[in-house]
Amino acid sequence: MQAQVKWQGDLRFEGSTESGFKIALDGDKQSAASPMEAILVAAGSCSSVDVVSILQKARQDITDVQVQVTGQRADAVPAVFTDIHLHFVVTGNNVSEKHVERAVNLSADKYCSVAIMLSAAVNITHSYAVEQG
Repeated sequence: MQAQVKWQGDLRFEGSTESGFKIALDGDKQSAASPMEAILVAAGSCSSVDVVSILQKARQDITDVQVQVTGQRADAVPAVFTDIHLHFVVTGNNVSEKHVERAVNLSADKYCSVAIMLSAAVNITHSYAVEQG
């Protein structure tokens, strides 16, 4: 896997992935997400892929999955993440809380490469809510 990052002026950059996609990043958060915000998005989306896939395989009738990702950073430079919390909100028709709990735990402990990699240096926690609809 490879990627390239090209400076676009000021503190703006464009990332290009091996699969041909582009990602805008902005260290000033004026025109795009900052690199640290992108890490939170990566952790949330990686975990969400797992949760959706596991719930679909369990034949759960999900209509929406959202994850609210919060990160706490160190007060000193480098301002690394010290804690990241992922809160999943799974919406669907008669969705089993047991299945959601299992999906979140499997993502956290076994499948989400991003969160598992980050957990070597960051305290990562998870929670969930199930909503009907």
